[in-house]
Amino acid sequence: MRFLHTADWHIGKKLYGRERYEEHEKFFHWLLETIREEEIDVLLMAGDVFDTTTPGNRAQELYYNTLIGASAAGCQHIVVIGGNHDSPSLLNAPKELCSALNIHVVGCSTSPDYEKEVIPLTGKSGEMEAVVCAVPYLRDRDLRSVAVGESDEEKNKKYIKAISDHYSEVGKIASSLRAGTSMPIIGMGHLFTVEGKTGDGVRDLYVGNMAHLKATAFPDCFDYLALGHLHVPQTVAAMDHIRYSGSPIPMGFGEAGQQKQVVILDFKGRTPVVSTRDIPDFQALERVEGDFESIVGQLELIAKHSPTAWVQVEYNGEPFPGNLRNELELAIEGTGLEIRRVINQTNYQHTLSSFDHVETLQSMDSTEVFERCLDSFEVPSAQRPALLTAYKEILLTAMAEDPEAG
Repeated sequence: MRFLHTADWHIGKKLYGRERYEEHEKFFHWLLETIREEEIDVLLMAGDVFDTTTPGNRAQELYYNTLIGASAAGCQHIVVIGGNHDSPSLLNAPKELCSALNIHVVGCSTSPDYEKEVIPLTGKSGEMEAVVCAVPYLRDRDLRSVAVGESDEEKNKKYIKAISDHYSEVGKIASSLRAGTSMPIIGMGHLFTVEGKTGDGVRDLYVGNMAHLKATAFPDCFDYLALGHLHVPQTVAAMDHIRYSGSPIPMGFGEAGQQKQVVILDFKGRTPVVSTRDIPDFQALERVEGDFESIVGQLELIAKHSPTAWVQVEYNGEPFPGNLRNELELAIEGTGLEIRRVINQTNYQHTLSSFDHVETLQSMDSTEVFERCLDSFEVPSAQRPALLTAYKEILLTAMAEDPEAG
């Protein structure tokens, strides 16, 4: 069997108000062609199908058309797990219909019925040839109970252990199916790992260092682990068989110029043979910075080599006399460029110059912001630990239920 690992489609994603359906349509066309050319048997989609829990009709149409197209292109099986951006109920709604087409969907945790996350894959001969452990995004409330008086560290340890135990239980069931054979077991997940490189669009749902798993947290029975959640293609702990495929299109200007890819997977017995295939750049994103004259010069060059690029401008020259945005729009008039975002660092610094210590919200994480709020209200030290713990719990719950929050 030949596998293709992809993740983090984020269908319905916007970039500063600009819809991106055209990019997704081009990617899905490319994906289906790749499935045909590479003779892919199994498509693995590791979470965050949609960008919001309430995707529009066009986003859902793209998703279902892609599943049907992948099946028609030769995929014997398609496995989809839910991510933190997805609505489990929406993904699971057509589950029975999808299963009739060998499209296996696991939108949310099935604990304690772990068997529902273990999917045996049969080949053309009808014999079982591989097992997939399709573990979706595991929400905090699905895994652990809270004990009175627990510290953040204790809660974190319990949560990480609960995630690891969940994978272990699923792995045991898969191992029993494989017993006596050399069939590969492929794990799937949607989560953070220690030292993973993030990128634009990844919201750290786990406060501080919470729930960043080490590679050792996963069971040894996994011959390959297909991960989603981090948008930068990468291996985990320098292990070639534990990978994030990354997102197929850049989620923001922080990923401009980043080569996106899918992972293609073959097996020799239980040994994975991993290769990647680069995804074309369907919409150029460019970042420019400097004073006005420098920025205009950079825009002129971009218009020549990427005439339809979307641009982020970071101005750091002298205070600008007039409307900077309007002047930039005039500078690109007659080109196909679109300026999607303007950051006026000069204005920011001028506004903050009255403070002894210059700080921005961007430089602080959510916990630091809350702690500054406690400072401003002169909350006694004795009350702070409980308030901070409650704040983190509320933040985790809010983020998990509404990925657009924060």
